Amino acid sequence: MPRSEVSASHRVLPGLLVFLVFSAAYLYSFPQSNVFYAVIVLLHATAGIGASLLLALHLLHFLRNGKFLSRLGWLLIAVGAVLGLALIYTGTPRSEWNWLYAHIVLSLAGAGIIFADWVGKRGWLRAGTSRAIVRVTICLAVLVVLGAAARYLRHSRWQTRARIQNPLMPAANMDGEGDGPNGPFFPSSAQVFGGKKIPSKFFMESDSCQRCHQDIYNQWYSSAHHFSSFNNQWYRKSIEYMQDTIGTRPSKWCGGCHDPAVLYAGKMDTPIKQIVHTPEAQAGLGCMMCHSIAEVKSTMGQGDFYLEYPTLHELAASKHPLVRTLHDLLINLNPEPHRRVFLKPFMRDQTAEFCSACHKVHLDVPVNHYRWIRGFNEYDNWQASGVSGQGARSFYYPAKPSQCADCHMPLQQSKDAGNNNGFVHSHRFPGANTALPIANEDAEQLKISEDFLKNKIVSVDIFALSPARSEAKPAVVNQSEIATTFAVGEEAEAKITPGAVGEAAPVTAPLNRVQPALRRGDNVRVDVVVRTKKIGHFFPGGTVDAYDTWLELKATDDKDQTVFWSGKIEDQGKGPVEKGAHFYRSLQVDAHGNPINKRNAWASRAVVYVHLIPPGAADTVHYRLHVPENVGNKITLHARLCYRKFAWWNTQFAFAGMSDPKQPEHETTPDYDDSKFVFSAPLTGVSARREQIPDLPTVVLAEDEVTLQTAPQSASAPEPKVALQPEDWQRWNDYGIGLLLQGDLKGAQAAFQKVTEIDPKNPDGWVNIGRATVQEGDMDRARAVLEKALSLSPDLARAHFFYAKVMRADGNYEGAADHLRKVLTQYPRDRVALNDLGRILFLQRKYSEAVKVLESVLAIDPEDLQAHYNLMLCYNGLGDETKAKEHQARYLRFKADEAAQAITGPYRQLNPEDNNERQAIHEHVSVPLEVSKTGRSAEQSSARVRSAASLGASR
Repeated sequence: MPRSEVSASHRVLPGLLVFLVFSAAYLYSFPQSNVFYAVIVLLHATAGIGASLLLALHLLHFLRNGKFLSRLGWLLIAVGAVLGLALIYTGTPRSEWNWLYAHIVLSLAGAGIIFADWVGKRGWLRAGTSRAIVRVTICLAVLVVLGAAARYLRHSRWQTRARIQNPLMPAANMDGEGDGPNGPFFPSSAQVFGGKKIPSKFFMESDSCQRCHQDIYNQWYSSAHHFSSFNNQWYRKSIEYMQDTIGTRPSKWCGGCHDPAVLYAGKMDTPIKQIVHTPEAQAGLGCMMCHSIAEVKSTMGQGDFYLEYPTLHELAASKHPLVRTLHDLLINLNPEPHRRVFLKPFMRDQTAEFCSACHKVHLDVPVNHYRWIRGFNEYDNWQASGVSGQGARSFYYPAKPSQCADCHMPLQQSKDAGNNNGFVHSHRFPGANTALPIANEDAEQLKISEDFLKNKIVSVDIFALSPARSEAKPAVVNQSEIATTFAVGEEAEAKITPGAVGEAAPVTAPLNRVQPALRRGDNVRVDVVVRTKKIGHFFPGGTVDAYDTWLELKATDDKDQTVFWSGKIEDQGKGPVEKGAHFYRSLQVDAHGNPINKRNAWASRAVVYVHLIPPGAADTVHYRLHVPENVGNKITLHARLCYRKFAWWNTQFAFAGMSDPKQPEHETTPDYDDSKFVFSAPLTGVSARREQIPDLPTVVLAEDEVTLQTAPQSASAPEPKVALQPEDWQRWNDYGIGLLLQGDLKGAQAAFQKVTEIDPKNPDGWVNIGRATVQEGDMDRARAVLEKALSLSPDLARAHFFYAKVMRADGNYEGAADHLRKVLTQYPRDRVALNDLGRILFLQRKYSEAVKVLESVLAIDPEDLQAHYNLMLCYNGLGDETKAKEHQARYLRFKADEAAQAITGPYRQLNPEDNNERQAIHEHVSVPLEVSKTGRSAEQSSARVRSAASLGASR
């Protein structure tokens, strides 16, 4: 090579190194998705290739003629250059991060050493080896400091960006949510940065993600997210009916989370029937919907987020092969900006709060023309439970806390770009939707959904037997102060109304241990316990007015006779579930007492009953079994917890429902619909693979079976008998939990007492007796058992919580506050403990302290009813009338309309089975069976129970 060329290349190489160092510092410290950053990425790669070629030409010269420091520096740069070239070929996904950081460290270390050698030649700390070492050390130390600063700029600021935080004061009405009444997406709370609309195609280009994320794309394609919109016949029918009834604008309340390609493009003002078969109406929730959420404003749900249209999206979705290749090359070289656009820190670190944006809703005047009502809510009960690790009062705690993705996005092996150690989170979102795979004829998705449901998430235990009571004595139904169509669990103060006063009836249990005999002709009560195990929210979850979840109990004898059956499905297992079954659902009615069964939540005016089981809790279900005189020698009891999405009536309505043309004139308004429906509408064009009404499967989530001997009627009455074995302590505990939650406080205490007898050193039994006695008002016994629990486990938070109740009842406010502070030291986000402490501080007239505590409740849930009530009182005490009125307005907004319960009276009189189910303590009887030799059917023998239930219709 001519000397002039060598000299020129000698001058170019240092310049390239300087550019590479400074461009690397910028690229590492400030990853962002814009054209300038993309240009720098390309220039850095190009300069790196050029510098590598020049270095290859001159490396031998540097090694021969340079001193030790110079040779070391160029060697490190050479190794860094080789790694850099390899990374240009492989890209820098997570799997290559070790090599990426090796490239950065080696290259910068080499550059630092060469710089130290260069400044030494120019007179800085020039003479001697020791000064050279100092010089290099200083240069490398500066690089370390600058590297730490760069890492801070890259990671620390990013991790705290856009964290999900609640406002301390929610809007006084729905008009203050989202963009307000003048916004294009209202009454959804969703907003778009810049107040712009987003083209439909943005949400319809998930196939552009497929190029790098094939596995994730395939998973998503079968998921319920993909079929969230008008490609889902059940949802489609509900919106068509909604728009026909109350107009298109209120339907945007749904569209914020279900119909992005329609709503955010400004197309939802058009009746959906006119555009239902367009591509945007069939798009569902694509990749861009969730991954373009740039900020979640609160955990109040309702689509309470900001969307952002990514700057370089047109490159990713371009159909031009050169543009797409350039886009993919940029991501391959430096995926960090892409990752930051589509994977915000809150999506990983605050998964539950992120999911709450759509999995928690409320309705208000712009939607229901009525008032604020809580819709479904997966977040609050999770947050307050032991599953989240934030609740102090749970009955059970998992080995470690979990979030939504732990169950609904399990890890699956994948080589997709962005995999983490060979795994990605499943975007099938396995859950409880077995209807969509049937309609879509997706056998794999159906199997995954059924396997998920059958994975021991709940248990069923045919546990106890006792003589039938003389008559059913229904307890007062529990009504929450908060307006909700859902349930209230550990996120609010439990107010259990005791059932009939008296001692607990002796039981025989566990049945599989003691094997009692059933005497012919007797009426007995069978108790079945349903327990939630691997569930982080209420069971069932979601839109609990829309599907069938029930407990079936069937008794057969060794003559193959069915002697009892509750929970039978009509039409050979394809029709509706018999009305007298024990259901897990929310049963609501409109202003005229018509059931809410068309997903017409806007018309809900009163709740007949809500039966849901909190996470880590149980439900004890009672059955009255008549033992026929002609029964065989054995009776087998078989209990099954059954699930069908959707309810039979709702499926018929969704596919073929229409108003009965023969019905006389009637009214349909936003408040009620007096229409009668028939299922004879044409099936042409329904959103399903086949133009037919699908036969939805019934999935058995859990089951249990016990076989008992029978005895002649002349035999002596069997005596109660119990077996107490160490491995059964949780079964007794579960039985007591179910009794406690329905208000059978004496029965619950008796069950918990058995836990203490099995293991006196187990604090759970003592604490749970304390729970029941506190509810009962027996503070003396509560004090004794809770002190026993604390002696066994001095730091047990739930024992301190209930002991604080005892001390408060004694008037010892300071002592109660001390115990609550011990609870909050371990569980600082337990809302009930915080509310209790705030209330006690208010009673002590420590208003300013109380305000600070109660505001921390609103930081967890801005809609907390109790916190707003107590803050209203505190600000009145402080003389701040303005703030007192602000909290009063929120309290009145979120408080239940107590007068609405009057609407349920006529409905319950016409539907005695539902009225029976409404009672906190109730029994279930058999459907009519063949008449025995005595001439009395199971239905007849149980008539007294149903009569008693109907007497409670005025309650």
